[in-house]
Amino acid sequence: MAAPQQSEPDSAASPALGRSLLWPVAAVGLGFLLVYNSFDASAGVPPAPSVVSLPAASATASLAPTASSSATSLGLPASDPRRISIKSIAVDAPFTPLSIGSSGQLDAPPANDPNLVGWFKDGATPGERGTSVVAGHVDTKTGPAVFLLLSTLKAGNSVDITRQDGATATFKIDSVETFSKADFPNDRVYSDNGTAQLRLITCGGVYDKKKKDYKDNVVVFAHLASVKNS
Repeated sequence: MAAPQQSEPDSAASPALGRSLLWPVAAVGLGFLLVYNSFDASAGVPPAPSVVSLPAASATASLAPTASSSATSLGLPASDPRRISIKSIAVDAPFTPLSIGSSGQLDAPPANDPNLVGWFKDGATPGERGTSVVAGHVDTKTGPAVFLLLSTLKAGNSVDITRQDGATATFKIDSVETFSKADFPNDRVYSDNGTAQLRLITCGGVYDKKKKDYKDNVVVFAHLASVKNS
């Protein structure tokens, strides 16, 4: 599926699942550094790059039909994500929470459901102040998966995330970039600039049949633009 220098758990039985995020210690209380590793697989499911989820400051902004400038700049109260919609690439998928497994790696979304995205549940929730990390498979051994077209997104495209509290957080894409897993810019991808940020991560680049892993990670950088109540 999809995250950096670490890769998804390997599975001989099910090739290409996507990378699981490794959990290194982040410096000076800057938060958590997760690296999404690739599961491997002959199908070549993309590994996800590392993800840094910085501690999210509590937000006091109240939800309104349209978010105020303070809400979008400071962030919203914590609320679990329920569904992601990216109309420009026909994505409409539910979320599953991801956590750190006994191996010390972030578990990847189940590969038996290609239309499923994972969210690091111990990090900032989408719309909350901080960097929220969402990972998805590019493909699985059964075929294309939810983030197959992630690399085709453009600056200005929108990402809508429906939250448990009934609000829909709309993020505007700032850039879509591809990084080598061998030289992943963790600080740049996961730094906290004090606002609500979103990172969508999947695998990309050339598939290394020997290592059964993609060489790169595709990362979408986006910021909270507006909020609406259902």
